[in-house]
Amino acid sequence: MKREYWYILMAYTAMHLSSFIVAPILFLLGNFLGEDAVEFQINASVGWIVFSFTATLFIVLFLLRKEIRTEFSPHGGASFGASLLWAVGGIFLALTAQVIAANIEAWMGIEMGSENTEQILTVIETVPIFIIVSSIIGPILEEIVFRKIIFGVLYKRLKFFLSALLSSVIFALAHGEPEHLLLYSAIGFTFAFLYVKTKRIIVPIIAHVSMNTMVVLIQSVFREDIERYIREYEQIQSFIGGLF
Repeated sequence: MKREYWYILMAYTAMHLSSFIVAPILFLLGNFLGEDAVEFQINASVGWIVFSFTATLFIVLFLLRKEIRTEFSPHGGASFGASLLWAVGGIFLALTAQVIAANIEAWMGIEMGSENTEQILTVIETVPIFIIVSSIIGPILEEIVFRKIIFGVLYKRLKFFLSALLSSVIFALAHGEPEHLLLYSAIGFTFAFLYVKTKRIIVPIIAHVSMNTMVVLIQSVFREDIERYIREYEQIQSFIGGLF
């Protein structure tokens, strides 16, 4: 594996571990603020996450600066038009894979809904700037780490299915919800397919960013509208049921 890839993996790991070091410090600082302690701790913690993710992204882009030129060159992979079509189509492929996996998990008795997603939505409602991490920076880093590096290295030695499966399982476990292993693996497998099909990491990045943004918009911005439509639908069903 390239030396730059090792540096990226170390930076990505350090970014996540830094929260375990910074969080206790922010907690102690917050205790000196009395009534504003909780608000300070939340804002400071989110601020650190935004800073650490942004700094890591700049480090990663710097380390990949030579490969980025190839990424956007005409001979770097699929054509611009084909890449755009796969990126847009990839959004729906990923959403479809997510729905299928979620239904399989439900059939297996696994409770639907992601605690990780709920926590992210709660943070966004409290500190809206966090959406930059959940919808943009996070997906970009994940695609570079799990698809370009981990999957890419495995794919040089193994067949597509096995390398995509292994990297997708690692991607799933990294989200800290082992009960939803199938759900995250299905998404990761889809993005690996997009990467191989186009040979451009920007394609799964666009699909991943778009999918995360859609989920946030649907479950936060339009949550009240969706809940109202569900209630109205249930009322209509009850009315029709009463007629018969």
